[in-house]
Amino acid sequence: MTDLLTASQLEERLREVGATRYHHLHPFQLRLQSGACSRGEVEAWALNRYLYQACIPQKDAIILSRMEDAQLRREWRQRIIDHDGEREGEGGIAKWLKLTDDLGLDRQTVMSGKLALPATKFAVNAYLSFVRDRSLLEAIASSLTELFSPMVIATRVSGMLANYDYVTKETLAYFTARPVQAKRDSDFALDYCKSHARTPEQQQAVIGALEFKCSMLWTMLDALEHAYLYAKPWPDAFQPAGQADRQAAE
Repeated sequence: MTDLLTASQLEERLREVGATRYHHLHPFQLRLQSGACSRGEVEAWALNRYLYQACIPQKDAIILSRMEDAQLRREWRQRIIDHDGEREGEGGIAKWLKLTDDLGLDRQTVMSGKLALPATKFAVNAYLSFVRDRSLLEAIASSLTELFSPMVIATRVSGMLANYDYVTKETLAYFTARPVQAKRDSDFALDYCKSHARTPEQQQAVIGALEFKCSMLWTMLDALEHAYLYAKPWPDAFQPAGQADRQAAE
């Protein structure tokens, strides 16, 4: 990219990234929301996804620490509160643990991350390294997947409630507040990127940051699909009930 885009052209390019690369298109995501996943696959998804959920406030704390402008920090710190809560038992992470609790997973095991797939751990660490090592502009741009999350959340929640009798609205409470929070956060981040990406190189960096984040989320689902549908989990990873019997039958 050699020409400077207008702010509206840059936004259009970013939305194109989401339309073609966001994980709403991933086969595992489509199976999850259509009811095609086994209970073990749903459990594996929730357990592995916890590592990503838990890293979000860590990621935002890293970004916050790099901001020199106090107003910018005041705006960004709400993201940490949304996930950590103001006190124990509140916030998005606690609600995700409600999801894994309702699926019958041991809370301490989930929080330890020891049964997560190696690719999940690698993806989460790569995300933390990205926001630490790249420019602040790129770190903020990597959060722009929130532009697209509300559409996935609505489809995921309705599909899971319709197709899995062991899932309730309370089980999926994490997703209740996320569309509003995601819109607030993505509006802010998008405005920041449109106003601070002032050269073609900076605009390309913003687009590349969003592509990286989409690939990171896609990779996590690739790993789940491979381990729990086509092959077998890593020896130290989560083993759903009946996994050994399924593999023996195959």
